[in-house]
Amino acid sequence: MKPQSLFSQQSVVQKNAPLADRMRPRTLDEIRGQEEAIGPQSAFGNILRTPGEIIPSVILVGPPGVGKTTIARVIADESNYHFARMSGVLDGVKELREIVDKAKRDRDTDGRPTLVLVDEIHRFNKAQQDAFLPHVESGLISIIGQTTENVSFRLRNALLSRLRVIELKLLSREILEQIVSEALSDSERGLGKLGISIDAEARELLGRYGAGDARRALTGLEWAAARAKALGEKLITPQIVKDGFGEQPIRFDQDGDYHYDIISAFIKSMRGSDPDAALYYMLRALEGGEDPLFITRRMIIFASEDASCDPRALSLAIDVDQAVDRVGLPEAKIPMAQAAVYLACCSKSNASYKALRAMERIVAENPDLEVPRRLRNAPTELMREMGNAEGYRYPHDYPGGFVPESYLPEKIQDRRVYEPTDRGLDAQIKERLEHYREMIDSEVPRK
Repeated sequence: MKPQSLFSQQSVVQKNAPLADRMRPRTLDEIRGQEEAIGPQSAFGNILRTPGEIIPSVILVGPPGVGKTTIARVIADESNYHFARMSGVLDGVKELREIVDKAKRDRDTDGRPTLVLVDEIHRFNKAQQDAFLPHVESGLISIIGQTTENVSFRLRNALLSRLRVIELKLLSREILEQIVSEALSDSERGLGKLGISIDAEARELLGRYGAGDARRALTGLEWAAARAKALGEKLITPQIVKDGFGEQPIRFDQDGDYHYDIISAFIKSMRGSDPDAALYYMLRALEGGEDPLFITRRMIIFASEDASCDPRALSLAIDVDQAVDRVGLPEAKIPMAQAAVYLACCSKSNASYKALRAMERIVAENPDLEVPRRLRNAPTELMREMGNAEGYRYPHDYPGGFVPESYLPEKIQDRRVYEPTDRGLDAQIKERLEHYREMIDSEVPRK
């Protein structure tokens, strides 16, 4: 007799459970829209449908509401493994050790391995991820990780090399509309007993508002059905759907316009020296589920691109990136706020950034100009006989530590791309650089 799994013990759906939970697919074949990932013709789907086959460790990657948890539950229910579950938000090495100890006892008792479902696997730090390695390597446990994040940035290569990444996609509107129709007609788990129908335009609206997320679409349907019932209506109309969804913001999607608009507003607010707006958009991003380390990486780039006249800006941005990686949310918001406010209030300059881009164009146009002989390396007698380093003047041997000299290749020796502003440290640099350039112009022959 097949042992009762972690999830089958909870398989009796309560009538007051949310519609999205009641309508979860119960078998692999009931799962819609992920044929490339777990369909019968896919590699992973074929393995799962083969009795007695070893379940490989995988990571299910995709946006919310596309079936990650559902797939994990189905695998748990249909396999012959012992089961355990971990959360990257709530658990750590201690809980993993407890799971491993039990897995060893279970294997010694009946020979069956353990399947560990790992929610938010990207939340585990490097040391915690390393703790999985020997047990996955030995086959004691198999992992089904779940994440909405880019695993290339969030998971260690050592762990990734032992796992197969299974990408799940947003569900199409057509599939969401099918799911809505099935939920309305299902009398056992859905809304069939209410005797409510939906017109085509309202169903299409739910598919569009769902934005690829089955949970979102079914929650919208549940609200719409409740609204129709309260009004004494038997038909869900577009207006009833709109009333049910209300003014909810577009989901914060790592690849969507909302994600990029919020981050763009955050950067522009700091550039515009508005600390209040910078904090507002930073918190909007965090509340929407943005990876805090993505935000701190943007701060590091901003510090060099937009605040190069303040040498403390880059140091602070790097410090906050390390602090956030160390402490995690929610406490990480505190140093992030400190950095956002400082970057918004400090002096701004993009002089070094503009110089970089201008010099990139010059290098692209002149990729192979010879280095002037006096600047070349001369570690051997032969190189010195060839003229390397001949005529080079060591600046520290001259008053002020400066020699009027041109260091660019002769063809482009007149090109100047760095023009500091009169703000912050730039002002001091500008004054010194103007003095040096005047000396160079008066003493160095120009082409």
